[in-house]
Amino acid sequence: MSSACVPDIWLWIRSLPEQWKGGSYSLQICNSPSTNQSLDLIVSRHSEPQPLSLSFSICSEFHDPISLWSSDHSRVKSANTTDLSARFLHDIICGVLRYGPYSNSRLLFRLPNVQIPGPGDSGNMFNLAALTLAVLICIYEAPSNLRRVFIDTVSIQLMREEMQDAARKLMRTLGSNIEEQWMRSVNLGITNWTMENLRAGGSSPSPFAVFSYAVSASRLWKVQVYCPVVAMTVEHPSHPTNDEKLLFSLNYQQLEGVIQLVYKVSVKENWIDVSVKVDNISVGSITCLMMTCDLIQLVSESLMAKQGYGSDEKHFPSRVSLQLTPMAQPDILSLSVSRSTDNPAHEVGVDTGLEASLAVPASIGIGVSAHETVTRTLKPWKFEHSVHADTAALSWFLHDGAGGREVFSSEPHRLELFRPRSWFRNRYTNPGRPFTRSGGVIFAGDEYGEGVCWRMSPAAAGKTVEWEIRGRIWVTYWPNKKRMLHTETRRVEFRELLQLTIAE
Repeated sequence: MSSACVPDIWLWIRSLPEQWKGGSYSLQICNSPSTNQSLDLIVSRHSEPQPLSLSFSICSEFHDPISLWSSDHSRVKSANTTDLSARFLHDIICGVLRYGPYSNSRLLFRLPNVQIPGPGDSGNMFNLAALTLAVLICIYEAPSNLRRVFIDTVSIQLMREEMQDAARKLMRTLGSNIEEQWMRSVNLGITNWTMENLRAGGSSPSPFAVFSYAVSASRLWKVQVYCPVVAMTVEHPSHPTNDEKLLFSLNYQQLEGVIQLVYKVSVKENWIDVSVKVDNISVGSITCLMMTCDLIQLVSESLMAKQGYGSDEKHFPSRVSLQLTPMAQPDILSLSVSRSTDNPAHEVGVDTGLEASLAVPASIGIGVSAHETVTRTLKPWKFEHSVHADTAALSWFLHDGAGGREVFSSEPHRLELFRPRSWFRNRYTNPGRPFTRSGGVIFAGDEYGEGVCWRMSPAAAGKTVEWEIRGRIWVTYWPNKKRMLHTETRRVEFRELLQLTIAE
């Protein structure tokens, strides 16, 4: 067991003396009572004259400290709280990104308008960043006998409720490009830690699962979702596989999704309409102004090709479900939804022909044949609206290209798995693919329904109302270029709250 009390790193940084004459200061992040070893954060000064030359390090402390990570030497104008915090935050971000799939690339970035917490601020964003780096260091660098106890202790602190708001603030501070790299670094660490435990015969002790956050601004609701595949719930496994290369290709991926909804408030004489429609939905590749969903690999192309089957064998999105619920139930008068997408259209044409042939020498044979041509038009993605009390449900289902079955809850016939022209073969390059070339999907509002509308009583005017968004995303694996029987479907769930002021 370890001590469950992790100190406040931000308060410790603030307590460092401004008149610093040399040496170093240390803070114990956590410890293991059974071994009397600890994980320590150390800040050291390397020169006397101004400007100061400082470095930060994280060490495993027993009789002598063993350095697990250290930053570059940095020059700061002074040892005051603002300068130290800004420098350390920059070093933390660099440290996290260097554990990601782009660790070999040169990291050149500037933090846009980083707001260092003031004296009255809790500093949770700063603590979150520092503890995230500590978890990654423990996963990759800590001695094997201390790794689990350190990770469990620090993870408990990261999962506290107040850290959720800090995570949203940190993501918005980083900006979308660094946010994407940050999440891929974190989820690569989670995947490595999970796979290490599975190989050792244990369960999947992922310290984190799905991460999501929501933003409301300029009449737009945006929800961002990240989840490593190994942390998703397995729903429909079929024909389990021990193929290590296939498991590597499937597990070293993460789901990235963006949901964007446009809302409008219309105040009438006797009621108020609040309408919400899909601006765009993307499940997969991150694309601005759309709902997207994609599976992004967490390792380099060369490593994926060496350890796995390359980037062709991976899950694909097969179902997306959203539920929107206003929390101010007494003010809701009614809820209406627009149409779902049309059912498949069937066109049947019958063509009859007469054929005659002469058989020599003794008989005449006449053959008659009737030809019937059936054409079926089926959209690969079916969109449906439904209403449950005051909750509006929006669902997207992927149907297979043969029998029209819902893919997330079925599996292909065995013969289909070995047919080179089955619809799921070469699914990222064939012209009729239901995905983007990178394997994601994009749902635009002008194609998938017109939206939903809540009618509210006039008493709701001026109120700030919370809307709950619950989502579920399913991803499925069917063989792409390899001939094998393994198929599976996984699911992830998320929940966010967004605020809306009832005013035009």
